[in-house]
Amino acid sequence: MSKGTILSGMRPTGKLHIGHLSVLENWVKLQQDYRCYFMVADLHSLTTKFDETENLPNDIREMVLDWLSVGIDPVKSAVFVQSSVTQHAELHLYFSMNIPLSWLERCPTYKDQVAQFGRQGKDITTYGFLGYPVLQAADILMYFADTVPVGEDQLPHLELTREIARRFNFLYKTELFPEPQALLGKFPLVPGVDGRKMSKSYGNDIAISASSEDVRKRVNAMVTDPGRVRREDLGNPDVCIVNKYQEIYNNELLAYIQKTCRSAERGCVNCKKELYNLVEQLLAPIRERRAIYENNTYELQRDYLLKLKNKTRTKDPDTNERDEAPVHRKFDRYWKKAGRKEKETLKKTGSQVIADYKSGLITLNDVQSLLDARFDFVSLILQKGKERAGRQAVKTIEQVREAMNLRY
Repeated sequence: MSKGTILSGMRPTGKLHIGHLSVLENWVKLQQDYRCYFMVADLHSLTTKFDETENLPNDIREMVLDWLSVGIDPVKSAVFVQSSVTQHAELHLYFSMNIPLSWLERCPTYKDQVAQFGRQGKDITTYGFLGYPVLQAADILMYFADTVPVGEDQLPHLELTREIARRFNFLYKTELFPEPQALLGKFPLVPGVDGRKMSKSYGNDIAISASSEDVRKRVNAMVTDPGRVRREDLGNPDVCIVNKYQEIYNNELLAYIQKTCRSAERGCVNCKKELYNLVEQLLAPIRERRAIYENNTYELQRDYLLKLKNKTRTKDPDTNERDEAPVHRKFDRYWKKAGRKEKETLKKTGSQVIADYKSGLITLNDVQSLLDARFDFVSLILQKGKERAGRQAVKTIEQVREAMNLRY
Protein backbone atom coordinates (compact mmCIF):
# COMPACT_ATOMS: atom_id res chain seq x y z
CA MET A 1 0.00 0.00 0.00
CA SER A 2 1.46 3.36 -1.04
CA LYS A 3 1.98 6.08 1.50
CA GLY A 4 -0.28 9.10 1.63
CA THR A 5 1.20 12.53 1.01
CA ILE A 6 1.40 15.43 3.46
CA LEU A 7 2.41 19.04 2.90
CA SER A 8 2.97 21.28 5.90
CA GLY A 9 5.03 24.37 6.51
CA MET A 10 5.91 27.32 8.69
CA ARG A 11 6.75 30.92 8.04
CA PRO A 12 10.46 31.57 8.67
CA THR A 13 10.61 33.38 12.00
CA GLY A 14 14.14 32.45 13.08
CA LYS A 15 14.64 30.38 16.21
CA LEU A 16 11.42 28.71 17.29
CA HIS A 17 10.02 28.62 20.83
CA ILE A 18 8.51 25.77 22.82
CA GLY A 19 5.04 26.76 21.65
CA HIS A 20 6.04 25.22 18.30
CA LEU A 21 7.18 21.92 19.80
CA SER A 22 3.87 20.06 19.68
CA VAL A 23 3.50 20.79 15.95
CA LEU A 24 7.05 19.67 15.20
CA GLU A 25 6.69 16.52 17.30
CA ASN A 26 3.59 15.71 15.27
CA TRP A 27 5.60 16.16 12.05
CA VAL A 28 8.23 13.77 13.36
CA LYS A 29 5.56 11.09 13.87
CA LEU A 30 3.93 11.73 10.49
CA GLN A 31 7.14 11.22 8.54
CA GLN A 32 7.16 7.59 9.66
CA ASP A 33 3.89 6.84 7.85
CA TYR A 34 3.54 9.49 5.13
CA ARG A 35 5.45 10.93 2.21
CA CYS A 36 6.14 14.35 3.72
CA TYR A 37 7.00 17.72 2.25
CA PHE A 38 8.01 20.24 4.90
CA MET A 39 8.12 23.75 3.50
CA VAL A 40 9.77 26.95 4.68
CA ALA A 41 6.95 29.30 3.67
CA ASP A 42 9.00 32.38 2.79
CA LEU A 43 6.51 33.60 0.17
CA HIS A 44 3.78 33.53 2.79
CA SER A 45 5.93 35.65 5.10
CA LEU A 46 6.00 38.35 2.42
CA THR A 47 2.23 38.81 2.70
CA THR A 48 2.73 40.67 5.98
CA LYS A 49 6.50 41.31 6.07
CA PHE A 50 7.07 42.45 2.49
CA ASP A 51 9.22 45.32 3.80
CA GLU A 52 11.18 43.26 6.36
CA THR A 53 13.34 40.85 4.37
CA GLU A 54 16.83 41.71 5.61
CA ASN A 55 16.91 38.87 8.16
CA LEU A 56 15.11 36.31 5.99
CA PRO A 57 18.15 34.12 5.08
CA ASN A 58 19.23 33.84 8.72
CA ASP A 59 15.65 33.25 9.90
CA ILE A 60 15.32 30.37 7.42
CA ARG A 61 18.56 28.81 8.59
CA GLU A 62 17.72 29.06 12.29
CA MET A 63 14.26 27.60 11.81
CA VAL A 64 15.52 24.65 9.75
CA LEU A 65 18.14 23.91 12.41
CA ASP A 66 15.33 23.72 14.96
CA TRP A 67 13.34 21.38 12.70
CA LEU A 68 16.31 19.05 12.40
CA SER A 69 17.06 19.23 16.12
CA VAL A 70 13.54 18.15 17.05
CA GLY A 71 13.77 15.15 14.72
CA ILE A 72 12.74 16.07 11.16
CA ASP A 73 14.67 13.65 8.95
CA PRO A 74 15.76 15.21 5.62
CA VAL A 75 16.31 11.73 4.20
CA LYS A 76 12.72 10.63 4.82
CA SER A 77 11.13 14.02 4.11
CA ALA A 78 11.70 16.77 1.56
CA VAL A 79 12.68 19.94 3.41
CA PHE A 80 12.69 22.95 1.09
CA VAL A 81 12.18 26.69 0.75
CA GLN A 82 8.91 27.61 -0.94
CA SER A 83 10.31 30.30 -3.25
CA SER A 84 13.07 27.98 -4.52
CA VAL A 85 10.41 25.83 -6.21
CA THR A 86 9.09 28.47 -8.58
CA GLN A 87 6.16 26.31 -9.70
CA HIS A 88 4.38 27.30 -6.45
CA ALA A 89 4.04 30.86 -7.74
CA GLU A 90 3.02 29.58 -11.17
CA LEU A 91 0.24 27.34 -9.85
CA HIS A 92 -0.94 30.18 -7.61
CA LEU A 93 -1.23 32.34 -10.74
CA TYR A 94 -3.27 29.73 -12.63
CA PHE A 95 -5.64 29.27 -9.68
CA SER A 96 -6.04 33.04 -9.23
CA MET A 97 -7.43 33.34 -12.76
CA ASN A 98 -10.60 31.44 -11.89
CA ILE A 99 -11.20 31.96 -8.16
CA PRO A 100 -14.13 34.32 -7.39
CA LEU A 101 -13.07 37.35 -5.38
CA SER A 102 -15.95 36.76 -2.97
CA TRP A 103 -14.35 33.48 -1.86
CA LEU A 104 -11.33 35.40 -0.59
CA GLU A 105 -13.27 38.27 0.93
CA ARG A 106 -15.30 35.88 3.10
CA CYS A 107 -12.16 34.34 4.62
CA PRO A 108 -12.80 34.60 8.39
CA THR A 109 -9.32 35.77 9.34
CA TYR A 110 -8.80 38.37 6.61
CA LYS A 111 -10.60 41.34 8.19
CA ASP A 112 -9.37 40.42 11.67
CA GLN A 113 -5.73 40.42 10.61
CA VAL A 114 -6.09 43.59 8.55
CA ALA A 115 -7.51 45.30 11.65
CA GLN A 116 -4.83 43.82 13.91
CA PHE A 117 -1.97 45.04 11.72
CA GLY A 118 -3.77 48.35 11.24
CA ARG A 119 -3.64 48.95 14.99
CA GLN A 120 0.12 48.49 14.72
CA GLY A 121 0.27 51.12 11.99
CA LYS A 122 0.76 48.72 9.08
CA ASP A 123 -1.43 48.44 5.99
CA ILE A 124 -1.49 44.87 4.66
CA THR A 125 -4.44 45.27 2.30
CA THR A 126 -2.36 44.03 -0.61
CA TYR A 127 -3.25 41.72 -3.47
CA GLY A 128 -0.81 39.18 -2.03
CA PHE A 129 -2.41 39.11 1.41
CA LEU A 130 -5.92 38.82 0.03
CA GLY A 131 -4.74 35.94 -2.17
CA TYR A 132 -2.93 34.17 0.68
CA PRO A 133 -5.44 31.26 0.72
CA VAL A 134 -4.92 30.70 -3.02
CA LEU A 135 -1.17 30.39 -2.55
CA GLN A 136 -1.82 28.03 0.35
CA ALA A 137 -4.03 25.89 -1.89
CA ALA A 138 -1.30 25.85 -4.55
CA ASP A 139 1.21 24.64 -1.95
CA ILE A 140 -1.00 21.76 -0.87
CA LEU A 141 -2.29 20.69 -4.27
CA MET A 142 1.12 20.92 -5.94
CA TYR A 143 2.03 17.60 -4.31
CA PHE A 144 -1.47 16.12 -4.51
CA ALA A 145 -1.50 16.06 -0.71
CA ASP A 146 -4.41 13.95 0.47
CA THR A 147 -3.92 14.84 4.13
CA VAL A 148 -3.07 18.12 5.85
CA PRO A 149 -2.23 18.32 9.59
CA VAL A 150 -4.20 21.26 11.00
CA GLY A 151 -5.76 22.64 14.13
CA GLU A 152 -9.48 23.38 14.27
CA ASP A 153 -8.88 27.08 13.63
CA GLN A 154 -7.37 26.23 10.23
CA LEU A 155 -10.31 24.19 8.95
CA PRO A 156 -11.87 27.11 6.99
CA HIS A 157 -8.61 27.55 5.05
CA LEU A 158 -8.49 23.86 4.23
CA GLU A 159 -12.11 23.90 3.09
CA LEU A 160 -11.24 26.71 0.68
CA THR A 161 -8.43 24.54 -0.70
CA ARG A 162 -10.96 21.78 -1.26
CA GLU A 163 -13.27 24.24 -3.06
CA ILE A 164 -10.42 25.40 -5.28
CA ALA A 165 -9.61 21.79 -6.18
CA ARG A 166 -13.27 21.08 -6.99
CA ARG A 167 -13.59 24.22 -9.10
CA PHE A 168 -10.47 23.46 -11.12
CA ASN A 169 -11.57 19.88 -11.74
CA PHE A 170 -15.05 21.06 -12.79
CA LEU A 171 -13.90 23.89 -15.08
CA TYR A 172 -11.34 21.80 -16.93
CA LYS A 173 -13.22 18.49 -16.87
CA THR A 174 -10.52 16.60 -15.04
CA GLU A 175 -9.98 14.70 -11.80
CA LEU A 176 -6.46 15.98 -11.40
CA PHE A 177 -6.60 17.33 -7.86
CA PRO A 178 -7.74 15.42 -4.77
CA GLU A 179 -9.76 17.10 -2.04
CA PRO A 180 -7.35 16.94 0.90
CA GLN A 181 -8.67 15.78 4.25
CA ALA A 182 -7.86 17.34 7.61
CA LEU A 183 -5.68 15.47 10.05
CA LEU A 184 -6.81 17.21 13.21
CA GLY A 185 -4.33 17.62 16.00
CA LYS A 186 -4.55 19.15 19.45
CA PHE A 187 -1.72 21.60 19.92
CA PRO A 188 -1.63 23.18 23.39
CA LEU A 189 -1.32 26.95 23.52
CA VAL A 190 1.81 27.65 25.56
CA PRO A 191 1.68 31.14 27.14
CA GLY A 192 4.64 33.47 27.43
CA VAL A 193 6.41 33.66 30.77
CA ASP A 194 4.45 36.86 31.51
CA GLY A 195 1.07 35.36 30.65
CA ARG A 196 0.70 37.04 27.26
CA LYS A 197 0.93 35.24 23.94
CA MET A 198 4.40 33.73 23.60
CA SER A 199 6.40 35.81 21.13
CA LYS A 200 10.02 36.76 20.55
CA SER A 201 8.88 40.33 19.99
CA TYR A 202 7.49 40.40 23.54
CA GLY A 203 10.68 38.90 24.98
CA ASN A 204 8.59 36.34 26.88
CA ASP A 205 9.47 33.17 24.96
CA ILE A 206 11.52 30.08 25.76
CA ALA A 207 13.47 29.15 22.65
CA ILE A 208 13.69 25.50 21.65
CA SER A 209 17.46 26.01 21.44
CA ALA A 210 17.73 27.95 24.73
CA SER A 211 20.69 27.16 26.96
CA SER A 212 20.11 25.57 30.35
CA GLU A 213 20.79 28.90 32.03
CA ASP A 214 18.38 30.74 29.72
CA VAL A 215 15.66 28.21 30.54
CA ARG A 216 16.28 28.75 34.25
CA LYS A 217 16.04 32.53 33.87
CA ARG A 218 12.82 32.29 31.87
CA VAL A 219 11.17 29.94 34.37
CA ASN A 220 12.25 32.10 37.30
CA ALA A 221 10.72 35.12 35.54
CA MET A 222 7.29 33.47 35.29
CA VAL A 223 4.44 35.35 36.92
CA THR A 224 2.91 33.50 39.87
CA ASP A 225 -0.13 34.24 42.05
CA PRO A 226 0.16 37.99 42.83
CA GLY A 227 -1.91 37.49 45.98
CA ARG A 228 0.59 35.07 47.48
CA VAL A 229 3.16 37.29 49.17
CA ARG A 230 4.56 34.89 51.81
CA ARG A 231 5.45 31.20 51.62
CA GLU A 232 2.70 30.27 54.09
CA ASP A 233 -0.02 32.12 52.14
CA LEU A 234 -2.57 29.91 50.39
CA GLY A 235 -2.02 29.83 46.63
CA ASN A 236 -4.40 30.18 43.71
CA PRO A 237 -3.08 28.11 40.76
CA ASP A 238 -5.81 29.50 38.49
CA VAL A 239 -3.93 32.81 38.18
CA CYS A 240 -0.41 31.34 38.08
CA ILE A 241 1.56 31.00 34.82
CA VAL A 242 3.71 28.22 36.30
CA ASN A 243 0.53 26.21 36.83
CA LYS A 244 -0.43 26.65 33.17
CA TYR A 245 2.92 25.12 32.19
CA GLN A 246 2.36 22.30 34.69
CA GLU A 247 -0.95 21.58 32.92
CA ILE A 248 0.97 21.04 29.68
CA TYR A 249 4.17 19.34 30.85
CA ASN A 250 3.17 17.64 34.10
CA ASN A 251 -0.50 16.87 33.62
CA GLU A 252 -0.41 13.51 35.42
CA LEU A 253 0.49 15.21 38.71
CA LEU A 254 -1.60 18.33 38.12
CA ALA A 255 -4.30 17.54 40.69
CA TYR A 256 -1.65 16.99 43.38
CA ILE A 257 0.25 20.14 42.37
CA GLN A 258 -2.86 22.30 42.53
CA LYS A 259 -4.01 20.79 45.83
CA THR A 260 -0.65 21.39 47.54
CA CYS A 261 -0.51 24.91 46.09
CA ARG A 262 -3.92 25.80 47.51
CA SER A 263 -2.95 24.39 50.92
CA ALA A 264 0.46 26.14 50.91
CA GLU A 265 2.26 22.79 51.18
CA ARG A 266 3.97 23.74 47.92
CA GLY A 267 5.90 26.98 47.50
CA CYS A 268 6.41 28.94 44.28
CA VAL A 269 10.21 28.54 44.37
CA ASN A 270 10.04 24.75 44.53
CA CYS A 271 7.31 24.67 41.90
CA LYS A 272 9.53 26.67 39.53
CA LYS A 273 12.48 24.36 40.20
CA GLU A 274 10.29 21.39 39.35
CA LEU A 275 9.09 23.04 36.14
CA TYR A 276 12.64 23.99 35.16
CA ASN A 277 13.69 20.34 35.46
CA LEU A 278 10.76 19.27 33.26
CA VAL A 279 11.49 21.82 30.53
CA GLU A 280 15.23 21.16 30.69
CA GLN A 281 14.63 17.41 30.35
CA LEU A 282 12.60 18.18 27.23
CA LEU A 283 15.06 20.59 25.61
CA ALA A 284 18.46 19.08 26.53
CA PRO A 285 18.48 16.37 23.82
CA ILE A 286 17.22 18.89 21.25
CA ARG A 287 20.05 21.24 22.21
CA GLU A 288 22.60 18.44 21.83
CA ARG A 289 21.37 17.51 18.36
CA ARG A 290 21.39 21.15 17.29
CA ALA A 291 25.05 21.44 18.31
CA ILE A 292 25.88 18.56 15.95
CA TYR A 293 24.16 20.27 13.02
CA GLU A 294 25.70 23.65 13.86
CA ASN A 295 29.15 22.05 13.95
CA ASN A 296 28.58 21.42 10.24
CA THR A 297 31.29 18.83 9.57
CA TYR A 298 32.09 17.45 6.14
CA GLU A 299 31.38 13.96 7.50
CA LEU A 300 27.84 15.02 8.43
CA GLN A 301 27.23 16.29 4.89
CA ARG A 302 28.78 13.25 3.24
CA ASP A 303 26.82 10.80 5.35
CA TYR A 304 23.60 12.62 4.49
CA LEU A 305 24.35 12.25 0.77
CA LEU A 306 25.08 8.55 1.25
CA LYS A 307 21.86 7.97 3.16
CA LEU A 308 19.90 9.64 0.36
CA LYS A 309 21.24 6.98 -1.98
CA ASN A 310 20.96 4.15 0.55
CA LYS A 311 24.69 3.69 0.39
CA THR A 312 27.07 2.62 3.12
CA ARG A 313 30.31 4.29 4.02
CA THR A 314 32.34 1.35 2.78
CA LYS A 315 34.05 1.29 -0.58
CA ASP A 316 32.42 -0.63 -3.39
CA PRO A 317 34.87 -3.51 -4.08
CA ASP A 318 34.13 -3.32 -7.80
CA THR A 319 34.98 0.38 -8.06
CA ASN A 320 38.42 1.10 -9.47
CA GLU A 321 40.23 4.14 -8.14
CA ARG A 322 39.02 7.16 -10.07
CA ASP A 323 40.98 9.92 -11.73
CA GLU A 324 40.79 12.99 -9.49
CA ALA A 325 41.19 15.49 -12.36
CA PRO A 326 37.41 16.15 -12.75
CA VAL A 327 37.21 17.07 -9.07
CA HIS A 328 40.13 19.48 -9.38
CA ARG A 329 38.42 21.18 -12.31
CA LYS A 330 35.30 21.68 -10.21
CA PHE A 331 37.43 23.00 -7.35
CA ASP A 332 39.15 25.47 -9.68
CA ARG A 333 35.83 26.88 -10.93
CA TYR A 334 34.54 27.13 -7.37
CA TRP A 335 37.72 28.83 -6.15
CA LYS A 336 37.43 31.66 -8.68
CA LYS A 337 34.02 32.69 -7.31
CA ALA A 338 34.51 31.75 -3.65
CA GLY A 339 34.88 34.20 -0.80
CA ARG A 340 37.48 33.95 1.94
CA LYS A 341 35.35 31.73 4.18
CA GLU A 342 34.49 29.34 1.34
CA LYS A 343 38.17 29.08 0.35
CA GLU A 344 39.19 28.25 3.92
CA THR A 345 36.56 25.51 4.05
CA LEU A 346 37.73 24.05 0.75
CA LYS A 347 41.34 24.02 1.96
CA LYS A 348 40.27 22.13 5.07
CA THR A 349 37.98 19.56 3.41
CA GLY A 350 39.23 19.32 -0.17
CA SER A 351 41.67 16.46 0.38
CA GLN A 352 38.99 14.33 2.10
CA VAL A 353 36.51 15.02 -0.70
CA ILE A 354 39.08 13.89 -3.28
CA ALA A 355 39.90 10.76 -1.27
CA ASP A 356 36.21 9.84 -0.96
CA TYR A 357 35.67 10.42 -4.66
CA LYS A 358 38.70 8.37 -5.71
CA SER A 359 37.58 5.48 -3.51
CA GLY A 360 34.08 5.48 -5.00
CA LEU A 361 32.36 6.57 -1.80
CA ILE A 362 30.91 9.71 -3.39
CA THR A 363 30.17 10.64 -6.99
CA LEU A 364 31.04 13.67 -9.09
CA ASN A 365 27.45 14.83 -8.65
CA ASP A 366 27.92 14.62 -4.89
CA VAL A 367 31.00 16.80 -5.17
CA GLN A 368 29.02 19.37 -7.14
CA SER A 369 26.24 19.30 -4.54
CA LEU A 370 28.74 19.99 -1.77
CA LEU A 371 30.20 22.89 -3.71
CA ASP A 372 26.78 24.32 -4.59
CA ALA A 373 25.91 24.23 -0.88
CA ARG A 374 29.30 25.78 0.02
CA PHE A 375 29.90 22.85 2.37
CA ASP A 376 27.00 23.96 4.56
CA PHE A 377 24.69 21.25 5.88
CA VAL A 378 21.50 23.33 6.02
CA SER A 379 22.08 24.61 2.49
CA LEU A 380 22.73 21.05 1.33
CA ILE A 381 19.48 19.60 2.68
CA LEU A 382 17.49 22.56 1.32
CA GLN A 383 19.13 22.05 -2.06
CA LYS A 384 18.26 18.35 -2.08
CA GLY A 385 14.78 19.08 -0.76
CA LYS A 386 14.31 21.56 -3.60
CA GLU A 387 15.32 18.89 -6.11
CA ARG A 388 12.87 16.36 -4.67
CA ALA A 389 9.99 18.82 -4.42
CA GLY A 390 10.87 20.32 -7.79
CA ARG A 391 10.61 17.02 -9.63
CA GLN A 392 7.01 16.62 -8.50
CA ALA A 393 6.22 20.29 -9.06
CA VAL A 394 7.36 20.14 -12.69
CA LYS A 395 5.10 17.14 -13.32
CA THR A 396 2.14 18.86 -11.67
CA ILE A 397 2.52 22.03 -13.74
CA GLU A 398 2.74 19.98 -16.93
CA GLN A 399 -0.56 18.29 -16.04
CA VAL A 400 -2.17 21.60 -15.10
CA ARG A 401 -1.13 23.25 -18.35
CA GLU A 402 -2.41 20.26 -20.31
CA ALA A 403 -5.77 20.42 -18.51
CA MET A 404 -6.03 24.17 -19.20
CA ASN A 405 -4.98 23.75 -22.84
CA LEU A 406 -1.86 25.88 -22.30
CA ARG A 407 0.21 23.78 -24.68
CA TYR A 408 2.41 26.25 -26.51
